[in-house]
Amino acid sequence: MPLHLTKVAFGAASVDLLAERLQARAAAGPVFLTTRYLPKRHEEVAGQGSLFWIIKHQLVARSPILSFGDAEGGRVAIHIDPDLRLVLAQPRRAHQGWRYLEAGDAPVDLGGDVADGLAAMPPLLVGKLNELGLI
Repeated sequence: MPLHLTKVAFGAASVDLLAERLQARAAAGPVFLTTRYLPKRHEEVAGQGSLFWIIKHQLVARSPILSFGDAEGGRVAIHIDPDLRLVLAQPRRAHQGWRYLEAGDAPVDLGGDVADGLAAMPPLLVGKLNELGLI
């Protein structure tokens, strides 16, 4: 089972703004984030895990993690796919840096198994409905 990472989408007030930011960065080249240290469990994440984004205390989207590499200043680059995949919003506390997320705890993608109308709803509304047990 793949292992995932979670990270706060700092400065992004919505999924749309995050998606625009990632697409703008993709136009300039590969999209990656930097971190000080290589995750100890990076082999479980690279190529099969995703980076789940936290916006307003909700896991709302994910970006598949393609690989890890070297970045300037001895830092580590986490290369991600710039195309966001919306997920069924799930409450999550904000944190600094990244945290591991086990596959069994990861939210499901919107679409496929989830009712078609949910994909059209704002992720934060879906998260609130999920929190209330209505979906």
